[in-house]
Amino acid sequence: MRIGIFTSGGDAAGMNPALKAFVELTLEKGWEPFFVYNGLEGLIDGKIRKASYQDVAGILHKGGTIIKSSRSKRFYDYEYRKRAYDNLKKHDIEKIIVLGGDGSFRAMDVFFEEFGVSFAGIPVTIDNDIYGTDYCLGVDTALNVIRMLLDNIRDTASSFGRAFVVETMGRECGYLALVSSITSGAEICVIPELDVDFVSLKRRLSKELASGRGYVLAVVAEGSNKTQQVADFLKNDLGMETRITTLGHVQRGGNPTVFDRLMAYKFIEFALENLRENIHHMVGFKDEKFYLLPIKDVVSHKYKINDFLLKLGRRMTR
Repeated sequence: MRIGIFTSGGDAAGMNPALKAFVELTLEKGWEPFFVYNGLEGLIDGKIRKASYQDVAGILHKGGTIIKSSRSKRFYDYEYRKRAYDNLKKHDIEKIIVLGGDGSFRAMDVFFEEFGVSFAGIPVTIDNDIYGTDYCLGVDTALNVIRMLLDNIRDTASSFGRAFVVETMGRECGYLALVSSITSGAEICVIPELDVDFVSLKRRLSKELASGRGYVLAVVAEGSNKTQQVADFLKNDLGMETRITTLGHVQRGGNPTVFDRLMAYKFIEFALENLRENIHHMVGFKDEKFYLLPIKDVVSHKYKINDFLLKLGRRMTR
């Protein structure tokens, strides 16, 4: 059996360990692994090549993806999806594993309905915002990168007695900002999922500053669109010298953590064990177990952050 794999959408640490696991486990089963380079665009352009042990040697520690990624507008058109299907047929590839997010899964679900190519989706995004899974590959590395950067910023904040507003990634989901706020001991957390009571914040922080607090650390998710508002609040309402730091794409890179490396192998192993005919499911991880969830369920529901995490975060919004 010939099986292909590609990475799609935003890159995340954990993709390369997953590619290594894919090649090793596929060959172990006596199947033939194929790489599709450059995501959906590569599927359209026929950038498909048989993979070997040599291709994945020495990639376990690397961030990003050695087979590249893309976002494809062309895949919206039937003629390009047909071309992609013809390219798979040329190589006699029967099934696909997709490392990506819900946008990639939507595209492949249409592809399945039209051409019957079975696939398993593995959730990979640092935003950790895909329905049906508690954990997405790459988020642990991103959180550890943010943790290191926040620890460094706190050193400067405490040395100068300043307020720092740190903006994390997360266009629609505040998971990164929330977990980072909780685990770094931030004084303020601002995410789309929680309302901020600036009156209560002023009352609490004014009391703490009067009692000896020397600095303030605020973590803001980019999707809240409140980074400048928080900075203005700290400067004008609390009278603090304030700096804004936007972390940006450094959050996507870096060496994958031990946890992301192990989970990459587990995701791939479960996907291969269940990659049967007529499958178009995502491999989810919930309650410490792997399971299969129909893609239509994934793309028709919105991810919600765990209530316990929101409860902890609410303390930093007032």
